[in-house]
Amino acid sequence: MVDRPSNNSGLWMELSAENAAAYLQGRPEFGSRRWQVTSLGGGVSNTVLLAESGEVRIVLKQSLPKLRVQEDWYADRSRVRHECEAMRALAPHLPGGALPRILFEDVENYLFAMEAAPRGARTWKSLLLEGKADEAIAEKIALALAAMFRVTWRSPEWESKFSDQGVFDQLRLDPYYRFTATKFPDLAEYFHSRVHDAQTRRYSLVHGDWSPKNFLVGGDLVGKKAVMAIDFEVVHYGDPAFDAAFLLNHLLLKCFHQPHWADRYRRLAARFSEVLMEHLPDDAGWFEPATCRHLGCLLLARIDGKSPAEYIVGDRVKQKVREYASRVITQPPHSIKVIFEDAPL
Repeated sequence: MVDRPSNNSGLWMELSAENAAAYLQGRPEFGSRRWQVTSLGGGVSNTVLLAESGEVRIVLKQSLPKLRVQEDWYADRSRVRHECEAMRALAPHLPGGALPRILFEDVENYLFAMEAAPRGARTWKSLLLEGKADEAIAEKIALALAAMFRVTWRSPEWESKFSDQGVFDQLRLDPYYRFTATKFPDLAEYFHSRVHDAQTRRYSLVHGDWSPKNFLVGGDLVGKKAVMAIDFEVVHYGDPAFDAAFLLNHLLLKCFHQPHWADRYRRLAARFSEVLMEHLPDDAGWFEPATCRHLGCLLLARIDGKSPAEYIVGDRVKQKVREYASRVITQPPHSIKVIFEDAPL
């Protein structure tokens, strides 16, 4: 059985595939089950493990104090607590199956357990990189985001619970916007303006990582077009245009990465945008232009920020993205469609 330190000890257990089974055997929720544990990676900011015992499948997630990137990058580990709180609060308002169920939370060790996606689940990112562009999946993702926006829109209650943007600043604004601004002094004013927008335009709950890697489609979910959203660690109350731009930026990057499938990615971007904006509140006329301004900065940040897109590797492609991103940043169109159509692939 794993020792579980008290809050006063200042100690914490670093979870791994090697010690997770013993840890779970010490939890009252699961008794003496035997577990098989495999690593799911967890990206740069977490340890994420899949634990299986017969038909029981759970995912353990523990936040890291220092992220796995080349640059020094630290973040508040208590972000997992906000993640659990947001997922529990949102579950009744999002489509069924859109969020995994939280099974338990271990505050002392900065980790929690949630139900796993069905066997055979795949990320939307992996499907996109294979050129599989199902518009029904884009619609589901747009509807889930719109539901989150609408239920929290201009809500003092939601804002009071999730007003702290500290982790969002550490994991998004600083490494994506401020850091990239240091690489491009001539564009710094635009990046700082986007930081100001994100900090002061407070309309709804914001996921902060509305990315294809965080949507699971798999097993029988593929045929039913159901999608499960994960990774709410930078959730906060703020600028909803950031979430839309974050998702669209990944589709735009894939246009540059695989131009032979660019039309497919454009259709997904168009369908996502159309469905999302159809379901926004009436006072969101500013939303599309704001999304376009964020999109230009995020595009450059995924080339020269602290977390570059790993599949954009060629110098020629990188330079093409840089030049186009600079144009979008300094001369932002008011139309998402125009940004995708004008991209010089």
